[in-house]
Amino acid sequence: MSKSLKRKRLLQDDGGDPYPELLRPSAEECRDVRDALLSLHGFPPEFASYRRQRLRSLDGHDTQCSDEEEESVLDGLVKILLSQNTTEANSQRAFASLKAAFPKWEDVLVAEPNSVENAIRCGGLAPKKTVCIKNILSRLQRERGSLCLEYLRGLTVEEVKTELSHFKGIGPKTVSCVLMFNLQHNDFPVDTHALGWVPKTADRNRTYVHLNHRIPDELKFDLNCLLYTHGKLCSNCKKNAAKPKAKAKAKVASPDDCPLLGFLV
Repeated sequence: MSKSLKRKRLLQDDGGDPYPELLRPSAEECRDVRDALLSLHGFPPEFASYRRQRLRSLDGHDTQCSDEEEESVLDGLVKILLSQNTTEANSQRAFASLKAAFPKWEDVLVAEPNSVENAIRCGGLAPKKTVCIKNILSRLQRERGSLCLEYLRGLTVEEVKTELSHFKGIGPKTVSCVLMFNLQHNDFPVDTHALGWVPKTADRNRTYVHLNHRIPDELKFDLNCLLYTHGKLCSNCKKNAAKPKAKAKAKVASPDDCPLLGFLV
């Protein structure tokens, strides 16, 4: 099977829950987890602007009427790509450095790869990310005639998944993040926290489909942001908890302090 077909298959949701007999998470459980993490951490400030945009969109208000400038879909996609396999601080520096060196996406498109790599090097995996970014821009220019992804705002969730799956280097989680953060769709990207909500043998795609069936739409955004933040701050949950520096930065000092333990089975 070609890589392109594999990406499309991973993004596919045929409308059926792969684990219909598994009744977790319930709506009540999702709400309890959200409330417990919100009480512990507060809402993560790095996601606050996206949350305000969602609330304005749900209220039927024009986001362009706000004093807060809305992030373009292309900017959002590149930010998500730069955030892979690095810290949030490093990815933010990489994006700021990229925009400082190349104010317009047209500048990135015609720039030498080495120049783009140097601009984003602080975010890690610079050669790989440069190839991905330039591939996206080249395809947009070739097929759409402009470096803009705003047309995605008028598409359905499945249409967005199909459209983005055509771009080499964009995986299912990246698509899900664009849907949630930049297009204000109710989608739940799969991260490291499953809380026993899927079988241990579940792959990423089945986990994604099951959780998006079970988690109420109105809780998906907050719950995802809070689980992501908790995973970074909790010494019991974070992947690199064994590293001394990571332990020193943890806000949840011991496993006994982790509110998610009460939801594990």
